Amino acid sequence: MKTSKIRIGIILLLFLSLYSILILRLFYWQVVRANDLQDLGRYQAADSLILLARRGEIRSADDFPLATNKPSYLLYANPKIVKDRKDYANKLKDVLRKDEASISAQLDMDLFWVALARNLTNEKKEEVEKLRLEGLGFQLESFRMYPEASLAAHLVGFLGKNELGAPQGYFGLEGYYNEQLKGRSGRLFVVKDALGNPVINDIREEKKIDGRTIVTTIDRTIQYIAEQKLKEGVEKYEADGGSIIIMDPKSGQIKALASFPNFNPESYYEFDSSSYKSPIISSVFEPGSTFKVIVMAAAIDLNKVMPDTKCPICDKPIEISGYKIKTWNDKYYPNTTMTEVIQHSDNTGMVFVGQKLGVDNFVARLKKFGFGQKTEVDLQGEVTGQLRDVSDWRVIDLATASFGQGISITPLQLLAAVNPIANNGKRMKPYLVDKIITDEGKLLSVNPQVMSYPISETTSKVVTWMMVNAVEKGESKWTKIKGLKVAGKTGTAQIPVAGHYDPNSTIASFVGFFPADDPQISMLVLIDKPRTSVYGSETAAPVFFNVAREVVKYLNIPLKY
Repeated sequence: MKTSKIRIGIILLLFLSLYSILILRLFYWQVVRANDLQDLGRYQAADSLILLARRGEIRSADDFPLATNKPSYLLYANPKIVKDRKDYANKLKDVLRKDEASISAQLDMDLFWVALARNLTNEKKEEVEKLRLEGLGFQLESFRMYPEASLAAHLVGFLGKNELGAPQGYFGLEGYYNEQLKGRSGRLFVVKDALGNPVINDIREEKKIDGRTIVTTIDRTIQYIAEQKLKEGVEKYEADGGSIIIMDPKSGQIKALASFPNFNPESYYEFDSSSYKSPIISSVFEPGSTFKVIVMAAAIDLNKVMPDTKCPICDKPIEISGYKIKTWNDKYYPNTTMTEVIQHSDNTGMVFVGQKLGVDNFVARLKKFGFGQKTEVDLQGEVTGQLRDVSDWRVIDLATASFGQGISITPLQLLAAVNPIANNGKRMKPYLVDKIITDEGKLLSVNPQVMSYPISETTSKVVTWMMVNAVEKGESKWTKIKGLKVAGKTGTAQIPVAGHYDPNSTIASFVGFFPADDPQISMLVLIDKPRTSVYGSETAAPVFFNVAREVVKYLNIPLKY
């Protein structure tokens, strides 16, 4: 008797356990996964039509579209009511310029809706309509269009396809802001009954959300000037290429970003993929003498040197760890001041400055200037460059890095680091998007952001004056603009190749800002491997001042004679 009760208890317990499991599974599917089941049922019991979201535009600061959408049409068919599929395919092949067999294959599907062609122009749509074929329809779509062609290509990027064939932004703003620009596609469902017939009065819609439009900081006129003068300079100096960045040093807004050679975003597939990346954020180089103003600013800010401090080791080449460090022109200036070190672009003088700083101060201050980290600019493809840990520095490394050799940075890092000299010691975050407009018309503004304070306001004024002196009295003084005070510095960076430096190739550069007493524009010009002259003073500096002349006119910056 007792054994029977135990058996009954076990059986009851087993049934209760099974019942509990069943209840939990029902709860899981009917409550936890209810939405997923509903969607699954909808897909299984309905034919659907994707409602593509409209991709947001990319506009310049004056609201002109740099990337927009041109209306196009998707041609679809209902194979269930197509009477003579072979005849349809035969009539459509010439209009659509598609193989008759592929059209027939689509029409042979046992579906209520199939896509036959995309990106049809209005003219093509009218040609199809003239055929008067029953069971065809059109869905309004769009395709990406770049009205300015190759202008600002590296900052805009392009719209391509991902591995699933869906639209995907790549590089530049198209890549960085892809999620904002693409929106969310919707879907139109025609529900079917148990026999598979469409329930005409039961059409359901998942609403699409159009992509957001982004308004950039790019000034089209300044962008055009930069691209035009850069192209002229690259051709004149027989260079492999070049880049120009123009910014507002007080806000961090990028006004122009140009690189040559470039590509056309609308026909990106016709260009080598290596041309898609912007060298301004995706390539590193050794900055050479343009780096000297940053090292000098750090030393002055830490009271290691002053503008009138004299260099006791600048009368001859310097020997360090078996290496001999010379000046760029083999001229030496005994007891030269720090102001003259910048004016003459004196390597030996900068070795003295580096020694006064020491490795710890040198590396710590470079980090404050933003080296060894991304600028966080809103462009896809930015790299960090390299800044070694303090423990990895040798005596010779400090010496060569003090004049911009043996350290790798991106062009944008360099200009962003020079900007604090123009902006009372504040390093601003570089940015390209000023406003974002939602699909509902709401305006989201982007505010300037201070990243660090690498130097004081006093130091910024002192170094600005030293850079003005370099322009007025240095090797590029012949290019200066009368009536405009420009703070600047030339650079001639050697190119490392297989463990040594190429003696015949350089990256020539000029970095600066103007007007020096109230900077509105900062600019970096890079000329890659110029063949007429390897020096920045004879290649990059003229391009800088050619751009500056046009920008001064355009912005109505007053000249002071």
